[in-house]
Amino acid sequence: MMTWFIYDITDDRNRSRLIKIAQKHGLYRVQKSVFLGNIEKDEIDQIIKESKKVINLREDSVYIFPVCETDYKKATLLGLSFEEDIVKDEKPVLFF
Repeated sequence: MMTWFIYDITDDRNRSRLIKIAQKHGLYRVQKSVFLGNIEKDEIDQIIKESKKVINLREDSVYIFPVCETDYKKATLLGLSFEEDIVKDEKPVLFF
């Protein structure tokens, strides 16, 4: 399921930890505070669990929006975009 992961974290250290959590679970950064990826429900649950341990619930915000494929295709993206094939795991990525 395509999942948007959006955050506003005040503490640099906690922000770095949250970024690592998102990347570890298969999300790709599409903007500074926005990640997106095609992940399963159990990965979403794991991200929620791990994020709760990192953020300050009184100062920080984390939004996780799972979106079905039909609704994702209805999204409007204007201006510079991200590599949608990579985010949807349809294009292999090679790291050197």
